[in-house]
Amino acid sequence: MHEFDWSSIPNALPFLWDGMKISLEITLSAVVFGIVWGTLLALMRLSSVTPLSWFAAAYVNLFRAIPLVMVLLWFFLIVPHLLESLFGFPRGSDMRLSSAIAGFALFEAAYYSEIIRAGIQSVPKGQMGAASALGMTYGQAMRLVVLPQAFRNMVPLLLTQGIILFQDTSLVYVSALADFFGAAYKVGDRDGRLVELLLFAGAVYFVICFTASRIVRHYQNKLKTA
Repeated sequence: MHEFDWSSIPNALPFLWDGMKISLEITLSAVVFGIVWGTLLALMRLSSVTPLSWFAAAYVNLFRAIPLVMVLLWFFLIVPHLLESLFGFPRGSDMRLSSAIAGFALFEAAYYSEIIRAGIQSVPKGQMGAASALGMTYGQAMRLVVLPQAFRNMVPLLLTQGIILFQDTSLVYVSALADFFGAAYKVGDRDGRLVELLLFAGAVYFVICFTASRIVRHYQNKLKTA
């Protein structure tokens, strides 16, 4: 039987907090960029311009058909070399965080795109017709009438995808980046208390994600009764 010893956790908290900040930074950056790029992809997917629609469909299908860990590994290996060659970054610069954010953002944009596309299609077509009758262009109608209604309906799904993204940040171990999970693993391995640190990390992930899920559920119920 394993003899549990939790005494190393208090001293590890500063290091774990540094890891948590990296996890949150990746999550927030990827959510913001993913929603922005995902919105553009959704609009291109719904566009009557065939090349734009084909490009968006190919992008979404590509990123949804490959594992996230593979995308992160590609960006970890490729992005530093591109930045060094295109922008003259010093050779050997630590690009792990930038590579992870780029990989997550571009990957998640494919999923956000499908959520946003479904949200746009859920808005009654009469809304676009009414906006056109008022003299609005397609862009104005989409920006001022359709998208606000669509995003209001999509908020629970967007937040849920953000929770999944936060959980997936643990995959940055492929680049040896010390996110929260990576920090817990390193401390546990160093102190010989790997089981305790991983159990503690799992408990923290559960508390954060369960709490966020309950908040999303509460907001979703408020939308239904509004």
